[in-house]
Amino acid sequence: MSRTHAADSHDMIRVHGARENNLKDVSIEIPKRRLTVFTGVSGSGKSSLVFDTIAAESQRLINETYSAFVQGFMPTLARPDVDVLDGLTTAITVDQQRMGGDPRSTVGTATDANAMLRILFSRLGTPHIGGPKAFSFNVASLSGAGAVTVEKGGRTVKERRSFTITGGMCPRCEGRGSVSDIDLTALYDDSKSLAEGALTIPGYTMDGWYGRIFAGSGFFDMDKPIRRYTKRELNDLLHREPTKIKVEGINLTYEGLIPKLQKSMLSKDIDSLQPHVRAFVERAVTFATCPDCDGTRLNEGARSSKIGEVSIADACAMQISDLAEWVRGIGDPSVAPLLATLQQTLDSFVEIGLGYLALDRPSGTLSGGEAQRVKMIRHLGSSLTDVTYVFDEPTTGLHPHDIQRMNDLLLRLRDKGNTVLVVEHKPETIAIADHVVDLGPGAGTAGGSVCFEGTVAGLRRSGTVTGRHFGDRASLKKSVREPSGVLEVRGATANNLRDVDVDIPLGVLTVVTGVAGSGKSSLVHGSIPAGAGVVSVDQGAIRGSRRSNPATYTGLLEPIRKAFAKANGVKPALFSANSEGACPTCNGAGVVYTDLAMMAGVATVCEECEGKRFQASVLEYRFGGRNIAEVLAMPVSEAERFFGEGEARTPAAHRILERLADVGLGYLTLGQPLTTLSGGERQRLKLATHMGEKGGIYVLDEPTAGLHLADVEQLLGLLDRLVDSGKSVIVVEHHQAVMAHADWIVDLGPGAGHDGGRIVFEGTPADLVAARSTLTGEHLADYVGA
Repeated sequence: MSRTHAADSHDMIRVHGARENNLKDVSIEIPKRRLTVFTGVSGSGKSSLVFDTIAAESQRLINETYSAFVQGFMPTLARPDVDVLDGLTTAITVDQQRMGGDPRSTVGTATDANAMLRILFSRLGTPHIGGPKAFSFNVASLSGAGAVTVEKGGRTVKERRSFTITGGMCPRCEGRGSVSDIDLTALYDDSKSLAEGALTIPGYTMDGWYGRIFAGSGFFDMDKPIRRYTKRELNDLLHREPTKIKVEGINLTYEGLIPKLQKSMLSKDIDSLQPHVRAFVERAVTFATCPDCDGTRLNEGARSSKIGEVSIADACAMQISDLAEWVRGIGDPSVAPLLATLQQTLDSFVEIGLGYLALDRPSGTLSGGEAQRVKMIRHLGSSLTDVTYVFDEPTTGLHPHDIQRMNDLLLRLRDKGNTVLVVEHKPETIAIADHVVDLGPGAGTAGGSVCFEGTVAGLRRSGTVTGRHFGDRASLKKSVREPSGVLEVRGATANNLRDVDVDIPLGVLTVVTGVAGSGKSSLVHGSIPAGAGVVSVDQGAIRGSRRSNPATYTGLLEPIRKAFAKANGVKPALFSANSEGACPTCNGAGVVYTDLAMMAGVATVCEECEGKRFQASVLEYRFGGRNIAEVLAMPVSEAERFFGEGEARTPAAHRILERLADVGLGYLTLGQPLTTLSGGERQRLKLATHMGEKGGIYVLDEPTAGLHLADVEQLLGLLDRLVDSGKSVIVVEHHQAVMAHADWIVDLGPGAGHDGGRIVFEGTPADLVAARSTLTGEHLADYVGA
């Protein structure tokens, strides 16, 4: 009789009493070494369970194994709100956070492919110029010499030492590949004198301190037009080093305009500047390709060393699928193990559908889906097993053709003996699950419960929202709208586009599709003339702290504060938790953050305001029978009714709330911190904000990202309403339901990177299905059952 070993009995991750965010005492058991998919409408609590509870606790427990000294340098993590978490293994989170926008971070540096190439060139490159550092654009060349004091035989002796570091950084652009230049015409009008207000820099007026400094410096004539300045006067105005001067008996420092601007405006994050200052900086600073290195970031020495005819700059600029072929042809036995590892990394790129990228592509320019797949590459060749991999919608940004490849990768990770947890909406990925957890039934406060747990077949039979919609298939439209005109794109060559000419019809719903990397975004964002009534809603992150919420982001708080102020005869600033009305104990945050030094920090609800964020005296003021904290705690759907009728009727607020409900965010509370919103929720919040603008053409980038099958219907209704109201809607999309619903389809391809960039079909969805001439056509035909 065989008995199971005690060590083999831990084959479940047990979660009991999870209450993080909107979870309502959730208790589930997840099988290990299987693929579990978490489904449910947007905001139902999937991420709260998978990321904020299971993955967060695993990370916290691993951090606690380090010494207190090391923990002092790590982010402090609070314990999730859960009663029992058992059977956890090391969690590796592969999320959709964009990669850092550091100008020196590229696809190659983010995946170690560059590190291997540098070693390869330092071994095989001719002429030999040095070690791997000589090929790195992050290492500058340095040399120095001097005397050092050393103890020898009880005596102090001075010895001369010198050192040399050979780096690969281009000295002119410091490894950035581009140089910034200041457009002088944006700083001043040279036909005027300083006294006449020649300077056009925000804040540089002549009737304040700047005027006194310029006049008192004595470096130039205040009444002479700038274009008549001598070389020396112009140099003093623009470039003079800080110089002590005395103006009206006061000691001051005069400094040229350019160094002053570099310190005051140009060194700051552009998004943190005030709008008018940001507009000036964007106007004044131009970025051009570095003339010394031609954008390769590398100095002449690094570019001169070659293997065959190829330098490291050429290798990094190649499309990765081509680079993999080139590496295969090297075959030098002295570096065989290195070549094998590099080959494996490059093949992983191709396998995961990113063969169209180049290693020198800045990582900040990758989309959320691309960034997530680049992060996956590090784990595909890993020897680790019995790890929990956590994925956040890995099919985002993928064409149906690529989803199959992604599914194979998830199954490969599982078959190596790992637990794979996936938050996903696409039925193609839910279908491969060993175990499904469906959360809901609704979103926000109406969600947070487990509606179903079991197999995919069980989910289909269950009466849950996901189960009911699992087999949904949109059908092709019987008739399509007639365009009211066309938007002409001629000779588009952005990124991989090949001199594309296309007429995008106006007054209809146009879908631009094609495999990942075929040139869709390049066509829509890079070639459609911006300006003339074009409102672009992309998937870029919303900038906002934990103090920002839907009410502040959409501008909804403004009419609400004014209505409260008018009804009570007080100032509007009292009704802002970031201004005068804030609770003094928590400064309007609603929670008090306690830093426990070496231990995990703790956030506790503020005792003074009980999490309401306002002073007690402010909460006594009422409008329509509610105080400001009660209004901010309302979901959008309730607030829409509240501000739409009766004594609380506020048309300006009601209009914004209607738009929020239109995009399917009726469940969000007005005061929910933006940091807790999912990617799909953020994009729809942006869309609601932009819908108020006076644009005639809306350009949307994958608006179905993060949307449940049931919500896609509502989105299609919204797109129809936009078109019927006279707008033109252009959507970059992979979701077949949106393609089937379109009036016109522009399909790019046939492949990705240099295999794409061409229009392979333009016409109605019915024609695309009938022709089956492209990858998209084949998948769409299967989808609609043609």
